[in-house]
Amino acid sequence: MIRLSDIMDKQARLLSSKLFLKHRQVEVLLNRSVLAWKDVERNKKGKPGISNISETAHSHAVLVCEIVAVHKTEEDDTETRRSQKKAKQHSEQYPYAFTANRPKSLLVYINPYGGKQRGKRIYEQKVAPLFRHACIKADVIVTECANHARDHLKTEANLDKYDGVVCVGGDGMFSEILHGLVTRTQTDNGVDENQSDADLVPCSLRIGIIPAGQQATAGSTDCICFATVGTNDPVTSALHIIVGDSQPMDVCSVHHSNIFLRYSVSLLGYGFYGDVLTDSERKRWLGPARYDLSGVKTFLSHNYYEGTISFLPAEDIMGNPRDKLQCRAGCRICQHKPSLKDTHCEMSERKEKSDKVRSCGWSEIRGKFIAINAASMSCACPRSPKGLSPSAHLADGTTDLILVRKCSRLDFLRHLLRHTNKDDQFDHSFVEVHRVQKFSFQPRCHELVSLEDLSEPQKKTGFSPICSTATTCNYTSAHSNSNWNCDGEILPHAAIQVSVQRQLIRLFARGIEEQQQPCGFEDLCTLWTPEQDTHLSVD
Repeated sequence: MIRLSDIMDKQARLLSSKLFLKHRQVEVLLNRSVLAWKDVERNKKGKPGISNISETAHSHAVLVCEIVAVHKTEEDDTETRRSQKKAKQHSEQYPYAFTANRPKSLLVYINPYGGKQRGKRIYEQKVAPLFRHACIKADVIVTECANHARDHLKTEANLDKYDGVVCVGGDGMFSEILHGLVTRTQTDNGVDENQSDADLVPCSLRIGIIPAGQQATAGSTDCICFATVGTNDPVTSALHIIVGDSQPMDVCSVHHSNIFLRYSVSLLGYGFYGDVLTDSERKRWLGPARYDLSGVKTFLSHNYYEGTISFLPAEDIMGNPRDKLQCRAGCRICQHKPSLKDTHCEMSERKEKSDKVRSCGWSEIRGKFIAINAASMSCACPRSPKGLSPSAHLADGTTDLILVRKCSRLDFLRHLLRHTNKDDQFDHSFVEVHRVQKFSFQPRCHELVSLEDLSEPQKKTGFSPICSTATTCNYTSAHSNSNWNCDGEILPHAAIQVSVQRQLIRLFARGIEEQQQPCGFEDLCTLWTPEQDTHLSVD
């Protein structure tokens, strides 16, 4: 058996420091394998004793491979009782260990058709070996049909066995996990999802996303992973899971007349994006190319829709969509806690639903719109590096409501092109954007669209002439409704109510980190000089 003192003596020291902790002097030594520390004993002359740490009753040590993060041992209100109990037991067993909330057991769902049917291979070759090295047990389920993962999480999965749920696939697979886990949490806590004003219970299990490798494939964005990690790389995502990162995320609940429809975490789009998705569903045989074809067709059709949108603006401290403050790791806006004024306003709004437009600062806009978009995150992806709303935040309890009014086809093209460059896509007279907590939309026409009708071919319509004058370019479609595109799924109703549920879920991620200037080899040598002696004071 290798003794700790042997390891400390044989390996060169990377760091030797004296710290002051609670009026006690503590000596810390670090080498490639072990971090060790002990109280500095003073001899009879009042001088510190010999600098040597060995296996004594007053020395403590932890293996470097076990160190993931250093954090305060304060209880997190969002952790479940089960997690708190485990953490307490662990701290009692290893009172001096530096630990993070690392998962030990995971439930993994693999979409075998994801990534050009490479999802299973990506997991087995790139992710599973990392989990084994990290001593993480994974129960793997390969889905057999659409909504298999959602239905299994709702009813069958024994969630008490796991520390997290991982999906291997794209945004569609993540949506299945989201709906299954959130619905299961509400059911277990007796919350009725059909009540649009219900306070949903946050999920205790974190969700991990392993992108299926389609980042270079047309039509695939993996926008959730891109917006929370900053890249669509399966190994990077696996490492975030292993170290136990935790990134809260808002979820929008969508209702129609107190009937729950779906949850959304990225984009709710009516008009242009709804029409693109509706048309592409009729061309699934084309594969990913159908999105490009449907996009061109929808742009040339240049439809607009009439309706009324009501919304509850967010407080000023949450920033605004044009403030250039992007959501990054440790975002102060996402860490802001709602004030008592917000809570009182929300309670008043619930009591006076019939007069909601005039109570608590609700606003109302009527008009003709080419597109109505609600972005709960930047929606950045390789095709649109800045996204639909570059300054949207992941966990601030708001969504950015983007209204594109009736305009010429050329102006709308200018707006779309700005999604692919660094120009301000909101800097147009026909575009307005609001940061909101809730909103509702009522189309001018009240007829409902059935999902069965979406597969039926529409009657041929002529395209309006291409020109730059708004009075002659717009093809009026005010006699019909568009469809809502909810994270890539079509909603059966045009009239909806949307409420942002703040930090309803947590992902194995830490947000996009700011790029820093890389250190050279010489810099690293300077930072980690053997036998370096520093004196620090720790409160």
